[in-house]
Amino acid sequence: MEVLLIDDHPMLNAGIVSILEQTRIFKVCAQAHSLKEAVSFIEKEKILPSLVILDMLLGDDNGLDFLPVLEDFCKKKNAPKPPVLVCSALGDSFKIWTALKLGAAGFLSKTSGKDELLKAINTILSGKVYISSEVNIKLEENSSAYAKFTKREIGVIDLLKANKSNKQIAAMLCINLRTVENYISKIYFKTGFSSREEIQKL
Repeated sequence: MEVLLIDDHPMLNAGIVSILEQTRIFKVCAQAHSLKEAVSFIEKEKILPSLVILDMLLGDDNGLDFLPVLEDFCKKKNAPKPPVLVCSALGDSFKIWTALKLGAAGFLSKTSGKDELLKAINTILSGKVYISSEVNIKLEENSSAYAKFTKREIGVIDLLKANKSNKQIAAMLCINLRTVENYISKIYFKTGFSSREEIQKL
């Protein structure tokens, strides 16, 4: 089974490659160290890998931006989408819920060991969702709250949590300032919050 590994940490990559190839079941067919390299890979390949392991942070890029690109590519090619296991040292439950809503099949903490990595991979390959045991309880507590947001609202919340201004959000999402303000108003309404500081605690 071929695996596309998207991560910008060479030493961590080497460890994952070693673990996977020792199984004699998985083979890392390619490594991408940036969002640009990952997108370039899927655009050039005629056959997609069986599995993608994706780092949540790729330098200055948000690794989760790869998920809608992969989804659109598979729709255009009428090809099945390979399951994506998002890995991160961050345990932010909002980020994890965002990844799942964008189409990730699971989340694994980078502090996990070999056994949990293989368990996570086998779980998502069987069609189930896997969430690292370290964050599962917290995610379950908050999942109903996150479910009420649209994908665009999630994007706005993500940028608010990164302390971006309304103007920066408008530029990054290619929308006008009034639209950003409307989204923020909807978020306030859905959460009952009244300040950016409260949103940043999600």
